[in-house]
Amino acid sequence: MVEFWLCQLVFNCLVATLDQFANCYTISTMPTRRLITLTTDFGIADGYVGTMKGVMQRIAAGSPMIDISHLISPQNVREATYVLYTVYPFFPVGTVHLVVVDPGVGSARRPIALQTSNASFVGPDNGVFSYVMASETVETIVELADPRYRLPQVSHTFHGRDVFSPAAAHLAAGVPIEALGPPVSDPVVFPPPLLEIRERSIVGEVLYADHFGNAITSVGRLIWKAGQLALQPGFGVQSDDTIEIEAAAVRVDVSGFELVGVHHTYAEVDTGEPLALVGSEGYLEIAVREGHGARELGLATGQRVTLHW
Repeated sequence: MVEFWLCQLVFNCLVATLDQFANCYTISTMPTRRLITLTTDFGIADGYVGTMKGVMQRIAAGSPMIDISHLISPQNVREATYVLYTVYPFFPVGTVHLVVVDPGVGSARRPIALQTSNASFVGPDNGVFSYVMASETVETIVELADPRYRLPQVSHTFHGRDVFSPAAAHLAAGVPIEALGPPVSDPVVFPPPLLEIRERSIVGEVLYADHFGNAITSVGRLIWKAGQLALQPGFGVQSDDTIEIEAAAVRVDVSGFELVGVHHTYAEVDTGEPLALVGSEGYLEIAVREGHGARELGLATGQRVTLHW
């Protein structure tokens, strides 16, 4: 009896070991699913975002997903353009970025996907990828026209669910971008943000106000160098000369306010005081310490800001 029990125990251990080996082998040979990010103006009160994720998981089960933001101001394509531009470089190579801020849904605007050496992007052809295309070499752009990579029924008002999510999921699952539809040679592109470099000044514009009310401008990128600011122009603006500026001596004019100096941190001024500083993306920001700078200073997208030295 003892011998039988020992034989049974050895057999059970052997079976368990083989099962573990089989499970490990299955996991190791599963196709790698690419990461998908989501940026929308859908908010968080409704089920729209969850529906899109459900569609994608049915097509590319196991693909990891990260929400960038679902609180883009409704229909504000330019806001989404800037947010995407600031975050996509921090994701792994091969990430699929899905952006649905689409005031033209159901109209003649095209649904597109584009691919660079670093990532893929899926969304409406309404300019939302303009800043990405200005900073990346685009390898391929296609129209999402092949019905095999859409849901069987496409609504007129929810292309995020029926067109864009399936396309993003198929890309994440390894479908070549060329399979999604014909090439596009004339995507909609916004003009670059205002950035004029003059003899003793730089003129830019307000691009975006974040959750805290900090107004981010197109003046930059600015690099700190021992109290000096070196300008490395962004958004495709070319300049052969390195411009070095004494940060404490500059004057920033915006919305009728004059701010003296460019600061490192918000804490360098008193509570409630407006200031100019270099933000985390390297662009000049206008803020109010512990206040809402955009609201309190009356700042809006497109307003001019001038840095004098």
